[in-house]
Amino acid sequence: MGRPPLALGTAGAIRYYKTPTGYRARVLVRDHDGHVRALERRAATKTAAERALKLALRDRAPALARGELTADSRVSVLAETWYAGLANLSPITLQAYRDRLDRQLLPRLAQLRIRELSVGTPDRHLRDIAQRHGLATARMCRSVLSGMCTLAARHDALTQNPVRALGPVTGRAKAPRALTVPQLRQLRAALTYDDRAIARDLPDLVAFLMATGLRVGEACGLAWGAVDLNAGTIEVRTAAIRVRGRGLVVKTTKTDAGQRTLVLPRWCVAMLHDRTDRLDTTASEDGADHGNRPVFPAPLGGWRDPSNTQADLRDAFAAAGYDWITTHVFRKTVATLMDHAGLSSRAAADQLGHANTSMTTDVYFGRKVSATGAAAVLEALDA
Repeated sequence: MGRPPLALGTAGAIRYYKTPTGYRARVLVRDHDGHVRALERRAATKTAAERALKLALRDRAPALARGELTADSRVSVLAETWYAGLANLSPITLQAYRDRLDRQLLPRLAQLRIRELSVGTPDRHLRDIAQRHGLATARMCRSVLSGMCTLAARHDALTQNPVRALGPVTGRAKAPRALTVPQLRQLRAALTYDDRAIARDLPDLVAFLMATGLRVGEACGLAWGAVDLNAGTIEVRTAAIRVRGRGLVVKTTKTDAGQRTLVLPRWCVAMLHDRTDRLDTTASEDGADHGNRPVFPAPLGGWRDPSNTQADLRDAFAAAGYDWITTHVFRKTVATLMDHAGLSSRAAADQLGHANTSMTTDVYFGRKVSATGAAAVLEALDA
């Protein structure tokens, strides 16, 4: 029976030969095309020849492999290769995947070999992530890990994707928590007496979030050109986001469902009228284009950073006695008010910018109803 061939991408034993000027170290390498090739290096001593040959093997492997992953590659290499190959994704999604790699997956798995990603390994880590960081984070980690393992399987570093053998990440999710109409009125009133919140231009922003259910990035990225006060509508087509390495950018919404036209309650239209009156005075002084200016600019001017805004809002909410509130609570509140008024899950999904009603019904309210429209329901928030 013949000697078994070398595995792809591996080298055999190093052999040494005495030469008139020193030593020659030689090894056979089986490249990823299946061919066996000899590689050798010469030096004055045996140790130096061996060292030179090992360095040549190290430097030669990436060029020959052309990015090929093997079962012995580390998970950190797999993660970076997978991430580098992502395309046609929004900056927000790319940043979310990067965060899951850096914060949850690589600290736990980076030093493992790809062949060590058995079914049990990701299962244990995902269950621990769900317990420590919540179901939403664990589910995104599962998606990232599955993409990585699919790539490894394509490179024959894994026989199959072990993540697909896992069941869904389950657990006890927090029940959606929404504000009541009296609570909304109380919060709006409290902010109008908070000098710090007023200096940060938060009362109008919070009122607008209550009236629309927009994501905070969508509100920060709203320009006056997307507002039609005569019709009482806004067009949601952009969002402000901070992208690592690029800074603050205003980009189109990441899905077609995110681009939508919303009817505003009358009290919200009146509030925006007051803002545009103030803006017209300022615009006449600096000659700026009204339509391209943000509806809710940063306190020092320009587009408002959603991350900084979230921090400012947390301070304001805590001062008002609502330290448990996040901006996402307003989205849940709008969905809940529409649900209680008998509006359909499709109408709520359109209001919030969800492509599928399942997201709206599962996360934002619990029962299906029927009807259409939102502005009339949100009129109730007018104090």
